[in-house]
Amino acid sequence: MAPTADSDRSCDAAELRRFEQILRAGWRAFDQAVSSAHGKTLATGPRGGGRALEGIVAHVIGADAGYLTAVGWKAPKAAEPAEQLTATREAILAALEASATGKIPSQGPRGGVRWSARYFVRRVAWHLMAHVWEIERRAATRGPQ
Repeated sequence: MAPTADSDRSCDAAELRRFEQILRAGWRAFDQAVSSAHGKTLATGPRGGGRALEGIVAHVIGADAGYLTAVGWKAPKAAEPAEQLTATREAILAALEASATGKIPSQGPRGGVRWSARYFVRRVAWHLMAHVWEIERRAATRGPQ
């Protein structure tokens, strides 16, 4: 459930630009973490758990698709992971702008409450950064390959 502070659906142009900057900064950090960890075997947990780098990227794309649905937008489809990542990011920015400017109704066709632009950004950015930190931590604790 969204915090009360995120329930306000109004969003001016300056706030929308700030939200876009937050997302773009998160994507830069994610891309840097993925690039830095590329070719490394990430450390696993005490019982051997943990996704490989490609699995983390696929998970982030899949979660973003769910977040797009929650805000009232359709997730894109692409054949290659890199294309899917790019298409999903473009859809996130389009959905953010549509939500922030009132172009997406606050309720879905079956009456469900859709996420506000603020909550959408909060969830996308939080999830993204959680995996940036996971990649950095797991790549750093593994040692040289």
